Amino acid sequence: MGMNDHDRQWLNSVHPKDWQNPVPAKRYHLVVIGGGTAGLVTAAGAAALGARVALVEKHRLGGDCLNAGCVPSKALIRAARAAHAVRTAGAFGIRVPEGVSVDFARVMERMRRIRAELSPHDSAQRFRDLGVDVFFGEGRFISRERILVGGQVLRFARAVIATGARAAIPSIPGLDQVSFLTNETLFDLTELPRRFAVLGAGPIGCETAQTFARLGSEVFLIESAHGVLPREDRDAAALVEAALRRDGITLLCCGHDLRVGRSEHGVLLSLASHGRTFQLEVDRLLVATGRTPNVEGLSLETAGIEYDRNGVRVNDRLQTSNPRVYACGDVCSRYRFTHAADFMARLVVRNALFPGAARVGSLLIPHCTYTSPELAHVGLTPAEAGEQGVSIKSFTVPFTRVDRAVLDGESEGFARVHVFQGTDRIAGATLVGPHAGELIAELTLAMHQGVRLHTLAQVIHPYPTTAEVIRKLGDLYLVTRLTPLVRTLLQAWFRWL
Repeated sequence: MGMNDHDRQWLNSVHPKDWQNPVPAKRYHLVVIGGGTAGLVTAAGAAALGARVALVEKHRLGGDCLNAGCVPSKALIRAARAAHAVRTAGAFGIRVPEGVSVDFARVMERMRRIRAELSPHDSAQRFRDLGVDVFFGEGRFISRERILVGGQVLRFARAVIATGARAAIPSIPGLDQVSFLTNETLFDLTELPRRFAVLGAGPIGCETAQTFARLGSEVFLIESAHGVLPREDRDAAALVEAALRRDGITLLCCGHDLRVGRSEHGVLLSLASHGRTFQLEVDRLLVATGRTPNVEGLSLETAGIEYDRNGVRVNDRLQTSNPRVYACGDVCSRYRFTHAADFMARLVVRNALFPGAARVGSLLIPHCTYTSPELAHVGLTPAEAGEQGVSIKSFTVPFTRVDRAVLDGESEGFARVHVFQGTDRIAGATLVGPHAGELIAELTLAMHQGVRLHTLAQVIHPYPTTAEVIRKLGDLYLVTRLTPLVRTLLQAWFRWL
């Protein structure tokens, strides 16, 4: 990839070429290893309280979110949605005379410009200005209270491991013999792949597959499980799957016996799916089969810190087996989302620097997959409720009953809320449809504050908005309160009246 002004601005923010590591303080209140979302929020929060803080980053500040995750991916998703809107404009009576022509180079340039514009917020200079000592280099523990970076020793009262996670590379015959992409290299592309294969139909795989299909690639989405987004509500995931197929994506689920090899023009894949054997030749291959925590090279054993394949082991206060050391973010959590890392970091600042007892188990963490339609969820799923022996009752409102969704031509999908049996206390919710990632916030707030479903029926929303679906869920619950006994009493009342 050739460097342009946007790339230079971005890199000068997140890892300046001429950066000189400072002379370490005699002792830090807090040393943070890892400059992604979790580490940056931890460092900024502690420094704002007056603590002496050191931040150690091996590569680039900003982590996956800025450099190879949320920011670049959502910029491409927005471009792909624009292309899709033009292609489907005929449904609204809008004529597009010559179809859609995608300038992929300009799409990528826009992404890099936006990333560069956002990078100062995560920059080394900003954190220096906040009073944080920023060290670039590979940090590792050399004792239970010391970290070595670039030949310098940082002594700490408390430390935080926030080294994040990276793409997990599966053991597939031949994969190590070909060139493939991960989320860390995907955004270096300068040419649109004519034929593009994606391994893994989780959130990253589905978002990327749909994006590149809408930008003009012929896309093959390969998943070992049945269907896409296997951890989500099956009805909701089925709607996403249908949308992917409409966008021209070839879905090969229940795939097995996958083998990879080189071809004259790219990568050759062979696999079996639903009783058929497929041979695919593609220009580029993306591996999106999960994430693995970054624990290598930290010398955790030296500091008495326990870890396993799932990452650093922590208690509910995010404290490791070394009571001086905490961890937060993807390196220790199954919730590998930017917003989860952010709030875990806030919790760590309280617990590490003060006699805190804030518990990660108390966090209510929603999530969203930014396909079209979007799929968002918070709280318990029916499967989780069953595993925990919790009885729930579900209420579902389709977006076909929401006028704004119908007017916008986005009525596919539904909102579904689960309440604890015999009550209207919300246990969880799933939305699949327009603006699901925005709408889930209202239900998350209701759960966080203990607002019952009947109360949501009393909240007035502007008309017409898609958020009316939340009120309609409350209305649907109220209808169930009209039991035969209540109806009999009402009839008696009206006879008297």
